Amino acid sequence: MIVDCAIYQDGRRTDGPEDFSEALEKARTSGDAFLWIGLHEPTEQEFDLVSQEFGLHPLAVEDALRAHQRPKLEVYDDSLFAVVKPVVYESSSDTVSADELMIFIGDSFVVTVRHGGSAPLANVRSRLEADPRILAHGPTSVLYAISDAVVDHYIDVAGELQVDLEELETEVFAPTGTGDSSNTAASIYTFKRQVLEFRRATGPLTAPMTRLAGAGVPFVHQEAQPFFRDVADHLTRVNEQVEGLDRLLSDILSAHLAQMGVRQNDDMRKISAWAAMAAVPTMVAGIYGMNFDHMPELHWAWTYPAVILFMTLAVVGLHRQFKRRGWL
Repeated sequence: MIVDCAIYQDGRRTDGPEDFSEALEKARTSGDAFLWIGLHEPTEQEFDLVSQEFGLHPLAVEDALRAHQRPKLEVYDDSLFAVVKPVVYESSSDTVSADELMIFIGDSFVVTVRHGGSAPLANVRSRLEADPRILAHGPTSVLYAISDAVVDHYIDVAGELQVDLEELETEVFAPTGTGDSSNTAASIYTFKRQVLEFRRATGPLTAPMTRLAGAGVPFVHQEAQPFFRDVADHLTRVNEQVEGLDRLLSDILSAHLAQMGVRQNDDMRKISAWAAMAAVPTMVAGIYGMNFDHMPELHWAWTYPAVILFMTLAVVGLHRQFKRRGWL
């Protein structure tokens, strides 16, 4: 469906024809205007009209309809096609989800196709309309504003993930060690999956932003290169944070597995110590329970208390020895 359609002249929104062809012709005739059309999960029939009017490349149209694309930048004869992936962090469920946003830029037109509900297009359009000086630079200003908004939100998400990582570290390295080890390992693995989802959105976007920051990209104003370099710098910082999160998670998982091994060894030592203390009276009782007629000490008056005393002293002695060695 078409969310919004407007002509911008000298950075200000103006009323224009409802027909796409007439609106585009009006924007090109004026020379200092462009048409911006925003669509949300359009059907093939809905997008056919737009693609035919603007002469969009069939491969780019196919990508825009199917979604599930990596962030990229492709140059065609009549348009520039960019894909970015806005992300959302749900604090209630500690999950990262990524949507997709396709941007077509050409001669006096911008077409944005949004898949999902987290793309910041409404805020971007409102912010641009409030600052006509930026919109006056044409379609390039829209591409920059969208990229800047998406990358800035990456920084916010990375900060929230960092806070959750610190909480996870506190849980893993708690001195009590009373937490459920299986649940902790599952939490670490789930967190690592969220970081991977985030990385799939931020990592591939580096090449397109670096390319936009350089010269020679069609339909991109040369004066916008410093602004795209700023976005690329922010994206580099985000990618460094993501790599740091991933490394820390791997280290935390290794430390947690090592802790589990140490705790299992402690448990095995305790079990072995109690088994050894139980073995002495079991052995003595087993010997005197064989019921042979000619066993020594059977008819002594102090045999029973002597045997009980011997078993008690043996168990107490073993207990003190294991306690001294730290097994109990």
